[in-house]
Amino acid sequence: MGGHPLSTPSTHVHSTRDLGLLLKHFRGTLDLTQADISGLANTGNRFVIELERGKETVQLNKVFDVLEVLGLEMVIQPKRSF
Repeated sequence: MGGHPLSTPSTHVHSTRDLGLLLKHFRGTLDLTQADISGLANTGNRFVIELERGKETVQLNKVFDVLEVLGLEMVIQPKRSF
């Protein structure tokens, strides 16, 4: 069986829009609908729609529930200097 659909070891997220697009991408690679995610994460479909659209005021605990369903985790690290 193949690994997780993530093709790189990490992805940088700089905004809620970035996060929403990334989660939408992963949902698609897993062939799941927004309704599938909302059911599996025990949240409303509207929440998933707003999260994928980059809404800035989503509930963080629900974001973690969606990440769990998608097999993802959040990692916080110091920003790299350029």
